[in-house]
Amino acid sequence: MRPDQWRIFKQIAKEGRPGQVPCALIVDSPWIPGHLGITHFDYYDSPDVWFKSNLEIVEAFPDITMLPSWWVEYGMAIEPSSLGARALFHCDQPPGIISTMTSASDVARLPDVNPLTDGLMAFTLHRYRTMKQRVFDAGYTIPMVAARGPVCTAAFVRGLNDFLMDLLDNPSEAHQLLELTTRLTIDWLTSQVEAIGPSVEGLLILDDIPGLMSRNHYLEFAHPYLTAVFQAFPKEWVKVYHNDANTRPVLDLLPDTGFDVLNWGKTIDLGHVAQATGGRVCLLGNLDPLEIGVRGTPEEVEEGTRLLVETWRSAGRQTRWIFSLGGGVSPGMPGENIAAISRALRIADSGLRISD
Repeated sequence: MRPDQWRIFKQIAKEGRPGQVPCALIVDSPWIPGHLGITHFDYYDSPDVWFKSNLEIVEAFPDITMLPSWWVEYGMAIEPSSLGARALFHCDQPPGIISTMTSASDVARLPDVNPLTDGLMAFTLHRYRTMKQRVFDAGYTIPMVAARGPVCTAAFVRGLNDFLMDLLDNPSEAHQLLELTTRLTIDWLTSQVEAIGPSVEGLLILDDIPGLMSRNHYLEFAHPYLTAVFQAFPKEWVKVYHNDANTRPVLDLLPDTGFDVLNWGKTIDLGHVAQATGGRVCLLGNLDPLEIGVRGTPEEVEEGTRLLVETWRSAGRQTRWIFSLGGGVSPGMPGENIAAISRALRIADSGLRISD
């Protein structure tokens, strides 16, 4: 994103700016290579292809704030790979993950992670160090670092079904794994900050797995670990939490973890989320990313965008809100549909502004 886009995003996230509806989309490797007609191997392997691809996207959609901005990521693979999970690479999709933990007790043999050397973290940090100046020289900034959250990482390292069963059958080992992945998350974010430098003023945590838990399990196995991550970084930073699973049972609890911006899923109405969170966080969402974003026509995207703006107005324009999808940009979303979002927001009474 550009520095002016970051200033606006940061101001709305922290203070709100009634009457203005910018658009910010979570954009990453599930979408970018396919949209540009390149392979995931080239996007991941070549620094030049990575840079030119991201530059083409931000230039094609100048009204859209891309989150977290110039993101170096390998789908879901970075954090689990540092703990020994297998990453399976494909030419036409992000890598898959296979757990190598055969039992809950295997957590005892897992060491703390060193982001400078372990798994794909080392390659990611090298990409940031060697490419950041090229990003800055092009007139853009890298204001955020990003990580899969501690519960998500634990679930991929253990295997999702086994991890969820451990909450019932092996709670002590589940907590031990979550303590490890919480330290991992904090250290991984800190290493990114050190690699990128003082442009960083925020972070993005992506962790859908708490949306698969009951309220009681969330309080025991997710809430304290998410809180530890968000509270490990400066209060003045902009902290974004993405969870597009079913957050309905815990919406009132989520703001207490300490983030500023919530990106939630497509199934929960904006008005309901605004009421449940009580104005304690800025909302980022929630146009349906599949039925409308991928499969809809530009006209349907414009109509969906207009209806969402109306819902925001009905919820009260004091609600801090940034237009987005109910999740990230999904594979196959046409560029014409992203452009349709921009058109609809310009037409909306509140308008879309990209500068102060």
